[in-house]
Amino acid sequence: MKSYIVYLFMILFSLSAYAQIDSRNKSFSIPAVEAPKETNDSSSENTEIKAEPDLNIPKPIPNLPFPKKEFSMFSDEEFGDPGELYVDKINKTLDHLKLSKEEMEMRNGSTVDQFLGDFTSSALFVNVVYRDHGYVDGDVIQVRVNDDVVQARIFLSNGFQGFKLDLHPGENRIDFVALNQGESGPNTAEFRVVDDTGKVVTHNQWNLATGVKATVIVFKE
Repeated sequence: MKSYIVYLFMILFSLSAYAQIDSRNKSFSIPAVEAPKETNDSSSENTEIKAEPDLNIPKPIPNLPFPKKEFSMFSDEEFGDPGELYVDKINKTLDHLKLSKEEMEMRNGSTVDQFLGDFTSSALFVNVVYRDHGYVDGDVIQVRVNDDVVQARIFLSNGFQGFKLDLHPGENRIDFVALNQGESGPNTAEFRVVDDTGKVVTHNQWNLATGVKATVIVFKE
């Protein structure tokens, strides 16, 4: 009896061991499932992208007229080259800067004789005085009465100086001749003619180029 039990136990053990070995050799796999094929129609519907119109691209204008002549900054009819245009513009600018006759005389002195007026007096004599009314720069004059030299060479200072002139009946013409223009030019002076009672007969100024004269006439009644 005991031997039978041992024999049965050995059989059960052998079967258990075989089952374990057999379970190790067997493998388990999951079969692959084939995905359904996409048709061409569905693919095109999913991937198609509609392009939006580009608003920045200008539309062509039909029958657009083109200039027959090339554009140029400079007019060929008026100028031969751009240099002439530049010179013309400079000249027009200088025209606005040109000085008037009076301004030119103030700067350079009058180049023509100046007549400063004629006056009437019943005085027996007058005092003719003059001075440099600008910057004292060495202006020199000559004084003539009826073409006779009464002051050959007078240096103009900033104080009045002059001479006494006895009036003759009729015209007494006094000429002030600019002998130079000093250091800064022109020859500038102020003069006064005062009668024997202290009344000012006339007074004025001059701006003269060298060799030009200013004239005043006193008629005695």
